[in-house]
Amino acid sequence: MDQSAPRRRPERLRQNQSGLGHLAEHRDSRRRGLGYGSGALIATPTSELREVLGRVRASRFEQPVIWACKGFERASGKLPHQIADDVLGKLAACGALSGPSFALEVAQGLPAALTLAAGDAAFAKRFARELHQRTLRVYFSTDLAGVEISGAVKNVMAIAAGISDGLGLGSNARAALITRGLAELTRLGVALGGRPETFMGLAGAGDLILTCTGELSRNRRVGLLLARGESLEAILKQLGHVAEGVHSAPAVEALAAEKRIDMPITRAVCAVLFRGTPPRDAVQELLARDPREEA
Repeated sequence: MDQSAPRRRPERLRQNQSGLGHLAEHRDSRRRGLGYGSGALIATPTSELREVLGRVRASRFEQPVIWACKGFERASGKLPHQIADDVLGKLAACGALSGPSFALEVAQGLPAALTLAAGDAAFAKRFARELHQRTLRVYFSTDLAGVEISGAVKNVMAIAAGISDGLGLGSNARAALITRGLAELTRLGVALGGRPETFMGLAGAGDLILTCTGELSRNRRVGLLLARGESLEAILKQLGHVAEGVHSAPAVEALAAEKRIDMPITRAVCAVLFRGTPPRDAVQELLARDPREEA
């Protein structure tokens, strides 16, 4: 989920994040690790997932673990399931909850649809049913890598969408950016082992559209403020909480280079974030690229 609600969220939000059961002791004291009688839902930022999973392991918690974070770990460049493999072992019963959802809207009981992904099909199917509620439809998938790559890359594209909107480039530009952003996401995702159909589903296209257009999107807000001339340091201080796309962008760019995948929007975002390129110049560089066959 996109954790866009305030830090001190009402109990109703905690309850609506999962249908796993009653709140138990596995809540991270600083952030948002939520424990339940039949499993644990961890809603901490990716940067804190390793620490929280370490606490889960140390406490000998033997129930299944599901996380809702999206992004790459800053220090290692790893996805959440790779962090879980490191800490809990590859055979641990765990999975990822992802898709187009703002936590605040879920808390208000507004309809949403998500994907529960796990390497084990029986596990994914079971917990999709456990999480399913009247206003929360949950699908299941065994493409854990594809779902997590989608969740990480879409945040980078949302920064680009915010820049476009902040510069007043219009609806046509936003539509083009989302479409080409989906192409970048799919190219990288397939190269990293994801299935093509995943990127056209809720965790891919669905979450990308929401994060690039929604007013509650933190990553889009980063782009909006960058376009208005604010520094990244000031923006992050103003937000007061994590915008995963900022930390994921360098990892995405590095993976694209390693796999020789063309990701011009990602490069442009990194240029604005970390190399001092003015947002309008980055847009002009994208538009100046030679015409090519659409793919």
